[in-house]
Amino acid sequence: MDDRRRSDLARIHLAKKQLGLDDEAYRDMLWTIARVRSAADLDDFGRRKVIEHLRKCGATFRRPGRRRPKAGKDKAPLLGKVYALLGDRPASYAEGILQRMYGKSAPARLEWASTEQLRKVVAALNYDKRRHPDGQTSL
Repeated sequence: MDDRRRSDLARIHLAKKQLGLDDEAYRDMLWTIARVRSAADLDDFGRRKVIEHLRKCGATFRRPGRRRPKAGKDKAPLLGKVYALLGDRPASYAEGILQRMYGKSAPARLEWASTEQLRKVVAALNYDKRRHPDGQTSL
């Protein structure tokens, strides 16, 4: 089974689940669109027709492998400094500092913070480093 066929069949079955089709309705739809009773019997053209029909019915397909956007070039040095100052502590420690400083308006992740917010986190971590020179903090 080639990758494209496998991907198309996965999309068809995902859409079937999204749309809540029972087996009988699913097989009737396959018969109406492509004159087959099983998705395994579809040729390339039939798979395309079925996927297009399912899309029109409201099924959505995300592109696989989409990653979160990386921090901008202006933030990269600041993020590097934050991670260096964290040492063995988890990133959630710095995110907690951000949350305490900015409350509900704080971004959920460090990568989403503005440069000004990151500078303040760096300052707080430097202050924390002076308070606990041995690196032991109460988490």
